[in-house]
Amino acid sequence: MFETMIKEKTGTLDHEKLDVYHVAVEFVIVADGIVEHLPRGRGYLSDQLQRAALSISLNIAEGAGEYSSDEKIRFYRMAKRSATECAGILHVCQRLQLVDEKRYDLGRELLIRVVSMLIKMAQKTR
Repeated sequence: MFETMIKEKTGTLDHEKLDVYHVAVEFVIVADGIVEHLPRGRGYLSDQLQRAALSISLNIAEGAGEYSSDEKIRFYRMAKRSATECAGILHVCQRLQLVDEKRYDLGRELLIRVVSMLIKMAQKTR
């Protein structure tokens, strides 16, 4: 009940209104599942994927909170770079046969959606 009262009083933050933010968070969940199934000795892939995946949603949130168009674009571009970094990591995991096709396909699909939305957002913000 207290949580409901807080939510009603506080409203919604800018990034919570963005579909791209929610898709990016979904990718964090998928990436976490991939990391859980990586074998020992692949910590370098785990760390890089976790950091880059989280960076997507955090940069989107930070950009959404900016007033300056130039700053919004800068954060959305950083989020896009992190998304393409994640795509590269996923591809390496696939080539090393460390990720099953279902997770790979879902992760790639989410990243394509995120990148597409971020490109449009950066162009629209200009």
